[in-house]
Amino acid sequence: MVSFPHTVLQVVPALNAGGAERTTADIAQAVVAAGGRALIASSGGFLENEIVKNGGEIFTGSYDAKDPISLWKNARRLCEIISENEVEIIHARSRAPAWSAYIAARNSSIPFVTTHHRGFALAGPFKNFYNSSLLRGDLVIANSAFTANAIRASNAINPAKLRSISRGVDLAAFDPDTVSPDRIRAVFASWGVPGDDVGGEGESSLRMLLPARLTRWKGHKAAIQAIAANKSQMRAGNMPKLTLVFCGGAQGGSSYETSLRALVEKRGVREMVHFVGECADMPAAYGWADVVLSPSVKPEPFGRAPIEAGAMKKPVIAFDHGGVRETVAHGVTGILVEPGNEGAFARALFDFAAMSSSDRIEMGARARGRVTERYSVAKMVEATLDAYRDVIAGRNY
Repeated sequence: MVSFPHTVLQVVPALNAGGAERTTADIAQAVVAAGGRALIASSGGFLENEIVKNGGEIFTGSYDAKDPISLWKNARRLCEIISENEVEIIHARSRAPAWSAYIAARNSSIPFVTTHHRGFALAGPFKNFYNSSLLRGDLVIANSAFTANAIRASNAINPAKLRSISRGVDLAAFDPDTVSPDRIRAVFASWGVPGDDVGGEGESSLRMLLPARLTRWKGHKAAIQAIAANKSQMRAGNMPKLTLVFCGGAQGGSSYETSLRALVEKRGVREMVHFVGECADMPAAYGWADVVLSPSVKPEPFGRAPIEAGAMKKPVIAFDHGGVRETVAHGVTGILVEPGNEGAFARALFDFAAMSSSDRIEMGARARGRVTERYSVAKMVEATLDAYRDVIAGRNY
């Protein structure tokens, strides 16, 4: 890794689960490894210990607050951190803290970088102004080509300030050769799901994983409908037994989970669909699955699940929109179907089940190769540090 003897302050609302949070930790580790200082202003979370262990420094505050008074207070606090620690660049990853970081950057005369995770959606005048904080960076990083194209189409930014850097997956952590059968058995046992724990030759079931928070736009309903649509084929012996695991906690209450459970009962697939909550060992969870489902009803700006699945040599079945068009190659590393077409999703599931074991293995191997080539953490952090070097040198502002 090329030397990077600079001090970077990242600002993120919290340090819990999520792509922005994971990327924050990865960049902090890379900055330290390259000889710099990695500071993070955040309200905290379970990634704190990892970040500190890897040499990062945490400045805890209410950086998840959105009210104007808190934003101004946070801006003053960020100015203090910048001054006391000789910060050379500040990088914001969410709209509210981006306002505080923008004010602090301008008052401190240092470069301001943002990462845009959601594309650009037009709304009312106030909402558009609030959202614009992430477009005010001297350099704006888009987390995918899809997001970058959406920003360009809005005409809200000088294209010279925009750079696309896809998220990355830790190829060492998500490596099927290092995830032992015992780890897979352990995570499977923790779920309490009947059926095959590891699988193998002659297996009689098709194991499917949908790794996502229980929120409507992740498409759990489409997955349930696909299972139900194939129930008669399964009973007729035209496809193996189907086992679907929803791996992820409820978001914003349990009403959505309740509605999903009601749908499971209504469609008569209770023995096939299982809600297991959060999983502490996601590589092992992917290791258990034959295929990973990503039926998001809205376009994912990027989506980590397809690249984590690919790294673990698992094909993906997904709706053909958003960032998944970049991360999954139709017919090569997975199957993409018309967005929102639940019937097409069910047919794709049947087609995958009809594939030979060797064809599925080859598809998974191609997925690992594609992720290795395009979506490693190493590539992501290298591109980000290059972006930092450019903006510090004044080549982007």
